[in-house]
Amino acid sequence: METGSARGSDLPPGFRFHPTDEELIVHYLCNQATSKPCPASIIPEVDIYKFDPWQLPEKAVFGESEWYFFTPRDRKYPNGVRPNRATVSGYWKATGTDKAIYSAGKHIGVKKALVFYKGRPPKGVKTDWIMHEYRLIGSPRRANKHIGSMRLDDWVLCRIYKKKNMAKSMDLLKEEIMMEENQYPSPEMNNITEDNKMPNLVCEQQQMVKFPRTYSLTNLLEMDSYLAPISHLLSDASYNSTFDYQINTSHNNAGNLITDPFVKSHQAFEVPDQYYATSSSTSQYL
Repeated sequence: METGSARGSDLPPGFRFHPTDEELIVHYLCNQATSKPCPASIIPEVDIYKFDPWQLPEKAVFGESEWYFFTPRDRKYPNGVRPNRATVSGYWKATGTDKAIYSAGKHIGVKKALVFYKGRPPKGVKTDWIMHEYRLIGSPRRANKHIGSMRLDDWVLCRIYKKKNMAKSMDLLKEEIMMEENQYPSPEMNNITEDNKMPNLVCEQQQMVKFPRTYSLTNLLEMDSYLAPISHLLSDASYNSTFDYQINTSHNNAGNLITDPFVKSHQAFEVPDQYYATSSSTSQYL
């Protein structure tokens, strides 16, 4: 997002401002401290401690996701050298260690990282607003000219941006994807649903044609629709006239009819020779 007077400036099309730490101190902060013109007039002079961080983007001259400002620093105590970092509804708190900035092997400045907290210490609530503060290495000595005032030094350069919360962004993205899938199911999902239904139908059909695993005589007799002829063959009349006769009678070598003395006798009668011829030929296949 381009803000402020950057729209009417003489910046070339496609201009992007991404300086290194060394470039910020050598070409911008040093020039601002010595009243020399900067390479590009895109860093305004704003007392950032009079505003909350979310109010600063509209005060910037140029910037999309990070904003740069020249700002003075005031003392926290009249006779101290600690800066006052309180704002309208919170305060900036230093985090980590200071980073020394070098140019051509010479120590020229210091970079400090700070986080904005809402409320008042020590019960402030941490936010996602971050500030990198650049100051010249000789800034504490220059503060002597402000003896008797609350001004600590003339200028520091601040870069302010809001840190992106990746965890929240991923959760929101997942929720949006799930909502879209529920509202507009894809054709592939419909095919998968139909394919899932087919095995269930096949299983139901298989269950309908299942037969008992054991085929005892009792089970066979219960299946009257299929085994009616067998039950007829096993009736009393057919059993006495055929099966019982065969086990109680036999013939000797001479062809005479004899009766088994160990089996209950029945009335003997001769069977035509044609019957035995048919029986003998059939027994070959049994």
